[in-house]
Amino acid sequence: MNWSKELEEYNNFLLTDSNLTENTIIAYKTDLPKFVEFLEENGLSHLKPEEITFEHIKQLLNWLGEKGYNVSTQTRLISALRKFFYLYLSTDRMEKDPTEQIETPRTGRKLPDILSVDEIESIIAHIDLSKPEGHRNKAIIETLYGTGIRVTELVNLKISQLYFDEKIKHIRVIGKGDKQRVAMIGDKAINAINQYRYGYRNELKIVPGHEDFLFLNRRGKQLTRVMIFKIIKTLVEEVGIKKNVSPHTFRHSFATHLIERGADPRIVQELLGHGSILTTEIYTHLDLQYLIENLTSFHPRA
Repeated sequence: MNWSKELEEYNNFLLTDSNLTENTIIAYKTDLPKFVEFLEENGLSHLKPEEITFEHIKQLLNWLGEKGYNVSTQTRLISALRKFFYLYLSTDRMEKDPTEQIETPRTGRKLPDILSVDEIESIIAHIDLSKPEGHRNKAIIETLYGTGIRVTELVNLKISQLYFDEKIKHIRVIGKGDKQRVAMIGDKAINAINQYRYGYRNELKIVPGHEDFLFLNRRGKQLTRVMIFKIIKTLVEEVGIKKNVSPHTFRHSFATHLIERGADPRIVQELLGHGSILTTEIYTHLDLQYLIENLTSFHPRA
């Protein structure tokens, strides 16, 4: 198929959009030929616009990364493609935008403070295991840091989602968009969970309906996000760490420490379960064995 006709129609269409600035129109005109170049290099130039799928867009993003295009260029091209497919949707030549599920990264956000390995060790060492909830709190910190899961994933974690007897030990969590994903877990986190699970947790009078939730409060109910924040805030203050620490800090520390020790950033994105297609979804073919090898090789508590 000759895409020159499509490009010409697209360029004329851009000129009719009063919401676009002159610079944006120039950028979109410059960006879309990259998509055609991708199709040609990958033997897909025979496809019509209405035959482009979500999988093709994922391949495109992978190709852009291999070509060395930065995130801002990739993001702008996705915007250009959305405008292109809008043209076809508005003229009833296609039924679904293949870029609809693509998430573009948000820029300009300040990352939270990162804890050093020594700081995390000091927080864990400070936990008073003589108190009833001590082993629970240790298990919480070890799980957050040892898996990189989100606080919502932590409080919703169930015993039935623990796969500690498998050859590749892992947990299954419900992430953003109610999507289930696999998270790798190391021995230190597993040991902490088991000590809590078969000790303090067994002594609780569990409220009906909360039996399967792993982390419970003293009344036998599922812990809340707020309670996790309070536990962490108290520990950090008692240790004397002045950083702004939240459950998310352990997630960022998890990723930072892996990368600092040489882990492939693409594997780290997979371990984190990021929703952004620009950072994670193009690498979903990676198997569990590769993930656990990276975790056990590079994470200080794995």
